[in-house]
This record gives sequence, structure tokens and C-alpha cells, in this order.
Amino acid sequence: MDSFLAFYFGLGLVTGFVAGLLGVGGGLLMVPALIWAYAEQGFAPQYNIHLALATSLAVIVPTALSSLRAHHAHGAVDWRALRRIAPGILLGTLVGSLAAAKLPDGGLKIFFTLFLFYAATQMLFGFKPPASRQLPGLAGMTLAGGLIGLVSSWVGIGGGTLSVPFLTWCNTGLRRAIGTSSAIGLPIALAGSVGYAVSGLGVANLPAASIGFIYLPALAFIALGSWLTAPLGARATHRLPVQHVKRIFAGLLYLLAVRMAYGLWAG
Repeated sequence: MDSFLAFYFGLGLVTGFVAGLLGVGGGLLMVPALIWAYAEQGFAPQYNIHLALATSLAVIVPTALSSLRAHHAHGAVDWRALRRIAPGILLGTLVGSLAAAKLPDGGLKIFFTLFLFYAATQMLFGFKPPASRQLPGLAGMTLAGGLIGLVSSWVGIGGGTLSVPFLTWCNTGLRRAIGTSSAIGLPIALAGSVGYAVSGLGVANLPAASIGFIYLPALAFIALGSWLTAPLGARATHRLPVQHVKRIFAGLLYLLAVRMAYGLWAG
């Protein structure tokens, strides 16, 4: 167990920095790593993806808080946009996380693998719609938030891979979109954590140290590591060539996607 706790802490150090730096990516790294770790620990294989998604979202709560504070200090959070999108985010994430317990693990893994390919491609080529409009009204923001929250709950992320392109499409500058995306990650993480905790209650063969689908030892040590490094990543956003870092990270996501696709095919 000690070696896995050290692994979780190291994973937190890496994912916290990446999440703070790019506004995306923490969950995309965490979920494949957690699936592997849970399999190595001998957990029931049919629930490893559920445990990984739930724990990833729970970890994002302190990570998002830490990153949010750092981005707010740089004036990079659009609080008006956050207030308008939050209701849809909360509803979509809660519905998605509650429904995930009914979905087969194979279906969730396929969805996550396809999303990894999408996220890597989007990050590598920098695809983003032209900034041709302003943020929509309450109905449009609620719909956008609901879709972002639903997808995020099924891939265990804070939503930045979707919310950053959406915000830039609506004429939000890139650094402000990244900062606001970090803030959007908080309601996603809160609603997703509650949903997965509730939907996992009473499920047999889950690890003893868990609340629903949230595995507490992984949560504690990843959260500790990410809390330390998320502010460093957020500050580095304003100093490092973010586009170059994104291309490197995209390559890593492709490798993870290929590895998961191979596991699905071989399994």
C-alpha cells in the first residue's frame, strides 16, 4: 500500500501543475493512471473506471480551488460568465454522474478513450472556433453548461477541454478563458463527487476505504500533491509558452489513448 500512496502523491504533483498551467488535463492524466493502479491493487475490474472517474472529480475540488485563487489574483476569471453557466454545469454533472453507475464499464472506457483522442487533437492543432460572437444569454449558458457538465462527468475532468474552446468562441481571451475554465471546474467537481458518492452507495465489491465510488486514500494523496503544484502551474501560465507545452501534452494524451484502445481491443 505504501508504494501506491507514494504513486498517488506523485500523480497529484504532476496533475496539479498541468491543471493550473493549461486549465485542462488533470483528469485526463488521472483517470488512466488510476485505472492502472486500481487494477494493480486487485480491485473489482468492472468498477475501476467508475472509481477512477469519481476519484478524479473529487480531487479536482481542492485543485480547482487552489488554481482559482491563483488565476483570480491575476484578474483572469470572468465571474459574470461563471455565475451564468454554473446552474447548467451543476445539473449536467450531477445527472451524468448519477447515470454513470448504470453504464457498463466497457462503454465508459470507450467514451473516455475517444475523448482522449479528441482532446489530444484539439490541443495539438489548437482547433478553436473563431471568436465570432458574445456569450449567450442565460438559456444558452445553461445549455452549454449542461453539456459540458455531462461530458465532464463521464471522463472525470474539470471541463476545460470543452469550456476553453466555448469561451474563446464567445470572444473571451485565451488567458481569461483558461482562468475562467479553472473556476468552472469547481462546480463540476462538486456535483460530480456528490453524484458518484451517492450512486456508488450499496454497490458490492468496492474497496473498504471508499465513499460510494470515491477511493479515499487516492483522493487524499493526489489532492495533497495537486494542492501544492496547481498554484505553480497557474503562475507559470503567465510566463511559459503555453502553446508549446500544449503540443507536448497532446503527445502524451495520444500515447494514453492508444494504450487504452489497445487494452480495450486486447481485453
